[in-house]
Amino acid sequence: MVKVIGVRFRTAGKIYFFDPLAFEIRRGDHVIVETARGIEYGTVVGDPREIEEDRVVQPLKPVLRIATKRDMEQEAANKQKEKDAFKICLDKIKKHNLEMKLIDAEYTFDNNKVLFYFTADGRIDFRELVKDLASVFKTRIELRQIGVRDETKILGGIGICGRPLCCHSHLSEFVPVSIKMAKEQNLSLNPTKISGVCGRLMCCLKHEEETYEYLNRKLPNVGDFVTADDGLKGEVHSVNVLRQLVKVIVEVDDEKEIHEYKVEQLRFKRRHKKDKNDNMSHEELKELRELEKLEKQEKDAKSKL
Repeated sequence: MVKVIGVRFRTAGKIYFFDPLAFEIRRGDHVIVETARGIEYGTVVGDPREIEEDRVVQPLKPVLRIATKRDMEQEAANKQKEKDAFKICLDKIKKHNLEMKLIDAEYTFDNNKVLFYFTADGRIDFRELVKDLASVFKTRIELRQIGVRDETKILGGIGICGRPLCCHSHLSEFVPVSIKMAKEQNLSLNPTKISGVCGRLMCCLKHEEETYEYLNRKLPNVGDFVTADDGLKGEVHSVNVLRQLVKVIVEVDDEKEIHEYKVEQLRFKRRHKKDKNDNMSHEELKELRELEKLEKQEKDAKSKL
């Protein structure tokens, strides 16, 4: 076991472990640490704790110091300098006529490097741009191409639910999201309804995946034949996954009626899960192919980072 603290360098960013040494550090404190990018100013996201050594990337770097008032003032000054650097970089991109979208500018705490994040459809030759920026800032320049998910995470926004985006507010890392999750939750395959601000499948589809998988295993499929505890037999018309209710088409006095039962009131033979392409219309298949295309684009974007 090894004693560590978790530190973040931006809102909802990835958590990195550091050795707290003998410092009295608590959640919410600001600390100065050394990273691969240089000296950084970070926020502690939890009290010191012990974890297994195999969860730590060795060597575990120590905390240099708890942030002082002077450190906080420097961090605030860096934030202002980042705004100015962003404007300058925008002008330089226009000057060099480069097809790239600037997303963010970031100074390391010690001002040893300025990082510019951008998106672009393909590879960009920005060598002349880097030389131009280096002559202005007199420090190391790094231009980093990011994907559309990362762009949305940095910029933030409001989702269709009316709340701040998950990736910007609390998701430290992106989780794999698939079309199967949307099918599992009986959602429309219309890309505009299950895609987030970034244009990719919504991250929140993953939040309830396990719950829906568990509940769906208890239910019959639409079209299955079931027997109710009142002796009536019929075909499943529809299911309510969350309430665990099943509507069944039954015959009563030679007339067809729809009766609603709790799943516990029904007996049925469980079948294998239907393939996601079963009983889908031409339009649904077209929408599915569009979503799969978007997923491939997301994977390609990540491979370029």
